[in-house]
Amino acid sequence: MTTAIVVSPHGESLKHRVLFRRLQRACILCSAAVLAATIQARAQEAKPAPEARIVVVGDGDISVAPDYARISAGVTSRAKTAREAAEANSKAMAGLIAALTGAGIDQKDIQTSRFSVQPVYNSTNSELKLTGFSASNQVSVTIRQIDKVSDVLDKVITAGATDVGSVEFLHSDTAKVLDREREAAMADARRKAEVYAHAAGLTLGGVAWVTEDSAQVPMPKVAMARASTLPAPPPIAAGEDTLHVHITVGYDIAR
Repeated sequence: MTTAIVVSPHGESLKHRVLFRRLQRACILCSAAVLAATIQARAQEAKPAPEARIVVVGDGDISVAPDYARISAGVTSRAKTAREAAEANSKAMAGLIAALTGAGIDQKDIQTSRFSVQPVYNSTNSELKLTGFSASNQVSVTIRQIDKVSDVLDKVITAGATDVGSVEFLHSDTAKVLDREREAAMADARRKAEVYAHAAGLTLGGVAWVTEDSAQVPMPKVAMARASTLPAPPPIAAGEDTLHVHITVGYDIAR
């Protein structure tokens, strides 16, 4: 049987052109399938495990005395009108601030933390009756010379403070202290890792990674009662605070 071949004007076989196009499409589909499979395989690849073979925690604790304190103090005044209450309060606060500056407190270390004027009601027979107004002014005071806390409290109460909040003992340069703890925590971690390596018959390598889990700076407060109930300020002891750093360290095994 004779096969008829139609020749294009350009001299190409129509049959060959059809076969070529089919082959071309098949190659494209095959390449796309291979590429998709490669991408999927790479996406499913598990992340490489960390090189470290010994992982330990290290702790650093350092006791350090606070170097400054902060107290809150203020005056609450009552009167029949809001204006009278505010005026009485302003006069009392002027005396309080004068006492603070007289105790060696710089003006920049005295900051108003709250001021309010509110109506005062009395409940009678389930009815609220306006009886006057209350004006309150509170300041936050930073005491740079920590040994003068008791003296400042004495002057604040003597000056007529009706509200004394709390005493906070603080640290001005915690970063420097915490850096010393971080070094201590690294030394603690190294000691533990060497113990484990020796017990396992291994040779400890270098540090692969370090994570700091926590760095804690306590801020102890000494609660104070209303100044009107204190015959004299109590003795205040700053003591020491224990700052803590907790880290996790991964070590390689020497080859």
